[in-house]
Amino acid sequence: MMEQSMLNGRMLTGGAGDRDLYNTQLLYFTSSSISENDERIYMICDKGGNPNVMVKDLLSGEERVLTENKKGILKSYVYFDGTFNQGLGKASVCLDSKRDIVYFIQDDKICKADLTGTVTVLNTVPEGRMTAFTHASSDGKYLCVPMTDGRCLDFDPETEGSGLDKRPVYNIDGRVQEENLNSYLCVYDTHTGDMVYEKVVEKCWITHVQFHPQNSDLIMYNHEWASFDCGIRRIWLYDHSLDTLTPVRREGSDSLGRSGGYLRSRNDWVCHEMWSDDGASIIYHGGYAGGPAMVGKYEPGTGKYWEIALPESYNAYGHFTMDHAGNLVCDGYFKYPWEVKKIRENSTDNGPDPHKKDGEYICRVLVDWDNGELKWIPLCKHESDWLGQDAHPHPVYSHSGDRIFFNSCWNQKVNVYCVYSMEPLNR
Repeated sequence: MMEQSMLNGRMLTGGAGDRDLYNTQLLYFTSSSISENDERIYMICDKGGNPNVMVKDLLSGEERVLTENKKGILKSYVYFDGTFNQGLGKASVCLDSKRDIVYFIQDDKICKADLTGTVTVLNTVPEGRMTAFTHASSDGKYLCVPMTDGRCLDFDPETEGSGLDKRPVYNIDGRVQEENLNSYLCVYDTHTGDMVYEKVVEKCWITHVQFHPQNSDLIMYNHEWASFDCGIRRIWLYDHSLDTLTPVRREGSDSLGRSGGYLRSRNDWVCHEMWSDDGASIIYHGGYAGGPAMVGKYEPGTGKYWEIALPESYNAYGHFTMDHAGNLVCDGYFKYPWEVKKIRENSTDNGPDPHKKDGEYICRVLVDWDNGELKWIPLCKHESDWLGQDAHPHPVYSHSGDRIFFNSCWNQKVNVYCVYSMEPLNR
């Protein structure tokens, strides 16, 4: 049975018969899926044929659908074969966990929904633009919607797409550079819906944005699938008060921690950046050019870097996210020394990253940055096949840190699971 193969991971969605009928997934990891009091979890579910946002009470088990999408999936980053200007933007859904407000894009409308399912239209996506993962400021006042000139994804997925997600066969960032396409950091007032400002970022494809946890003038953003210099082009900061754009990771030999002798290079690969709770540091991960995988930390206030090289055998792609105490959780990389991993063919979901998507464990990872040490605590197997964005486990902690929630695509359907984050007694 699946519950046994998942070890002590507990499924939160559907019953034994339901899990083969529809998909349910967490919101993207740049925002929490859990209410601040840890009583409710927000997910995207396609029960009935169309994706919609639902909320589940973790105490009573009661579920409520908050949106009324009947038009499929909106075309956007990751969901390349969606419909232009029609459907729910699965990548657009983010949660203000303090106020139980969900933000999302429906068709070309930027919307919000409260806990009762009351939907308010805030604004409209300008014509001819593609959207991606959104983010709400911690004070609840602002919503950032990243947009890029629509030409970046101007293709027919059926004839010019490849793989499970029908991504274009051309290099998207390459097209952005060659055709001088722009991205836009569009910030809206969450109460009035008015646009507060729009920052143009030239020759850039932005898909991830995150407000600083304590300063809404500061937004971290990315250059997605950088076609060159990925080691230094991926992560950026925009300071609205100063109107400055600043790269986060620069080349250098001054990394603290334990980088295994590898320098920070433009030829490295880095991704999946996130803020610490206090905004004092940024966590990222990736791989050294011609070397092992690594996890890193940067302090904007001091300009210091810490990077820790992973063992060479830890070559399975994964994501790192963090709890409120600074502990990490990861869905890849870890492998027992004696273990032979299953052969998984993920050719339909290969991106520019150098690591194969065949990780199997949800691990709590305790970090000593100064000494460059990682303690890996495997909690359960997630068993996901990694086929497509929705099948990425993307584990996130509860706000109290006692549980970890994650996706798994096992037997062709995606479901959400939970595992307690304490170290198992039998290990």
